[in-house]
Amino acid sequence: MELGERKRKILQAIIDDYIDCAEPVGSRKIAKKHELGLSSATIRNEMADLEDMGYLEQPHTSAGRIPSDLGYRLYVDQLMEKYQLTVAEINRIKLAMELKMRELNQVIQEASYAISKLTQYTTIISTPKMGKSTIKYLRIIPIDQFNSLLVLVTDTGVVKNYKIKTYNELDSDFIERLNIILNNKLTGLTLEQINSQRMQEIKKEIVCDEEILTSIFGHISDCINDINSADLYLEGTTNIFNYPEYNDIEKAKEFFSFVEQKDKLIKLLNKVNGSKKINVLIGRENEFSELRECSIVTSTYSIGNKVIGLIGVIGPTRMRYAKTISSLEYLTDNLNRTLLKLFYGDKYD
Repeated sequence: MELGERKRKILQAIIDDYIDCAEPVGSRKIAKKHELGLSSATIRNEMADLEDMGYLEQPHTSAGRIPSDLGYRLYVDQLMEKYQLTVAEINRIKLAMELKMRELNQVIQEASYAISKLTQYTTIISTPKMGKSTIKYLRIIPIDQFNSLLVLVTDTGVVKNYKIKTYNELDSDFIERLNIILNNKLTGLTLEQINSQRMQEIKKEIVCDEEILTSIFGHISDCINDINSADLYLEGTTNIFNYPEYNDIEKAKEFFSFVEQKDKLIKLLNKVNGSKKINVLIGRENEFSELRECSIVTSTYSIGNKVIGLIGVIGPTRMRYAKTISSLEYLTDNLNRTLLKLFYGDKYD
């Protein structure tokens, strides 16, 4: 059933107030606070209709109403007003995305931190699988006779450091020869091209103790696999304690248990990901019981036209949707530009 204009304005006012105060909203408050030109009695009757239609709910202990998931859905899709970021909020995002960093993972971490601080919710960012990235630099740096540091850099700005420990002494001349061979054989190859067969062929060209080679090549393989696997950055998990919905310790435990499970987080992000620039999943619209009182807002981020990851913001269903959506839109646009500069240089300024 299509809502009339009066019911829409009343529903919008109720949701705006409930988001601000976290208390059930009554007809007298709406009549006093909002210039709707309606009496408290008229608003009360309309609220009863909205409850019958499934847009509002009435807690047993209160005469006021709170939004249902259906009410929030209509609010997000049709009723809420666009939030204009303040100058301070814009500057926070711009500062986070300044190219002081030259590594992809640092940029993504900064983006995660910025959006979490701005919204005061929990942020998840998925990092891309980097199989198409090529090795730009690989070097083994001696630390002492038995320990070395493996440094691997890709063309996409990923830098990985792995400590290599051997039980036989490593000769510095041998390490230098090994560095030359590894760079000649691996630099310029994509991570997908560096498989176990290729590594075995390289090993055959090197005269050295088998135990040492097995250790070194095992660490190189682990490093490549680590870069090539998608990862998640999680920021602001304790922000839920800012909201009275999570004064219940059992609800808080459920939330923390959920966000500790990487497979569920990835599944959640993929579930929310849709065709729109910003996608919103509200309360029981998601399949995870632990998040039945949460909403998640997501956006993709890209390098050029290639989508490489997802950003998600999780908060209570009483989320400041307008601010969260505007913040995520602005951050994503800036992140996309930052990644273009990182990978392709200043021609994308």
